[in-house]
Amino acid sequence: MENKITETTNQRRDFLKTAAIGVAVATCGSAICGCNKVAATAEDKVVLLSPDGELVTVDSSDLKEKKNSHCVTGEASRKGIPGKKFVMVVDLARCKNAKKCQEACNKNHHTQAPKEYLKVLKMQDNPSASPYWQPTMCFHCDEPPCVKVCPVDATFKRDDGLVLIDNDRCIGCRFCMAACPYSQRVFNWGEPDDSEQPESTCMSPEKSGVNTTMGTVEKCDFCPDMVREGQMPHCVSACPNGVFYFGDENEDAVTNGEDTVRLSKLLSDRAGYRAMEDLGTKPRLYYLPPVNRLFPFEDEEGINNEAESAH
Repeated sequence: MENKITETTNQRRDFLKTAAIGVAVATCGSAICGCNKVAATAEDKVVLLSPDGELVTVDSSDLKEKKNSHCVTGEASRKGIPGKKFVMVVDLARCKNAKKCQEACNKNHHTQAPKEYLKVLKMQDNPSASPYWQPTMCFHCDEPPCVKVCPVDATFKRDDGLVLIDNDRCIGCRFCMAACPYSQRVFNWGEPDDSEQPESTCMSPEKSGVNTTMGTVEKCDFCPDMVREGQMPHCVSACPNGVFYFGDENEDAVTNGEDTVRLSKLLSDRAGYRAMEDLGTKPRLYYLPPVNRLFPFEDEEGINNEAESAH
């Protein structure tokens, strides 16, 4: 992320462009496996540079998307990304319950209902108030109760602010689930569906949902494997309405892909708050109140409750 907040070049297309660079250079032909540069394109043909320095023309249909292969294990995965302090802000005024965030999270973490890391909840502060939609996931607390109760150090807090789970260490005691005041952890009650599991030999706390093991706990991880590649978490890039802001507290900057703003100013101007502040957990996820909404509230059946209440 750029230090100059006034620059407007950090837009959604820039982040998607970064993802597009990850289009696979591995194909079915062994002569071009491991090639590292796309030289030119022409309709259904693509010219690639092979490891031997030769240009090879292949059908675009032979190309496949390159999966994020960055595998960080051991001390590096527990230490975090140096110099960073990640934070997320959710603008409730922008949420329409499109659930694109949830779909992207499920797809990229290879999970599905009811074992979802991100849920969009219908909230209503009191009977007279209008309801609103609230995306909810792990809060990555600075004082995480889950870390304090884990007897085997499977759940840990990193220097960059993220709270992750080492499934190799997890013994399934579920103390962390009992300790979490936000109920943002899920348990693997059964064996994973092999058809839904990706082909990966990487066993890393930074890749939640990969090589899932029965009897272990999982949760939202803020997609550290994506962040290491200079990309945003899947929920941020998938949201069509710019609900999620993600960034570095040390730089005092967050972005939703369209707008890059100062974190401190955004929270101050929009009365940002954290859930259950009185518990002292110090979450790294903030909410902006659902005022001056971009969309009227509609329930799951598409009924406009605000319009109904006006009659």
